[in-house]
Amino acid sequence: MSVKDEFSTQEWFQIMTGPGRAGAAVVAASPSGLTGLLAEAQAIAASIRESVSQAGRTPLMEAMAADLLGTGPSREELKDLQGDRAKTMQEAVEQNVQAVRQAVWLVSAKTTPEDARAYQDMLMQVAERTAQAAKEGGFLGIGGEQVNDKEREVLAELQDVIRGTVTMPAADPTPSGLINPSPDGSGDSH
Repeated sequence: MSVKDEFSTQEWFQIMTGPGRAGAAVVAASPSGLTGLLAEAQAIAASIRESVSQAGRTPLMEAMAADLLGTGPSREELKDLQGDRAKTMQEAVEQNVQAVRQAVWLVSAKTTPEDARAYQDMLMQVAERTAQAAKEGGFLGIGGEQVNDKEREVLAELQDVIRGTVTMPAADPTPSGLINPSPDGSGDSH
């Protein structure tokens, strides 16, 4: 039995997209030009690949690696699994941070402490490398800073969500239409 079997399809989708959502929160905090966006997207992908490819990886990282090599969900399945699209960059940051919170909670509730730590490490690595991937501000690569105040603010928020005590807020923390798992992680709130 794989660690993946501990999760519903929608929960696994949240876990698989958690690292990308951590990177996307940083990107949305301070969007770069086209070159910067490409560099940040490459940093997200490279960080995820590196995390799931390491020797001695945990069962969760093994399951994620297997899924990354397999066939992903169809367009229709993706449509059902994704929540509402953000209308503003601030809303995108908030949605992505909330999705990371949900993914961390799911992993912490349903896996070993080693799996949870490896997942948290991956999320922070993705966020930090995304922030470092492109200079913010400046002109044609001259001036600017590697990580600006908005990115630092989101990194601090992600650090708190990922490394802090993970508790689920009273409001629905899942994207619209997704089931909020119960405290026991079963997905059955009854």
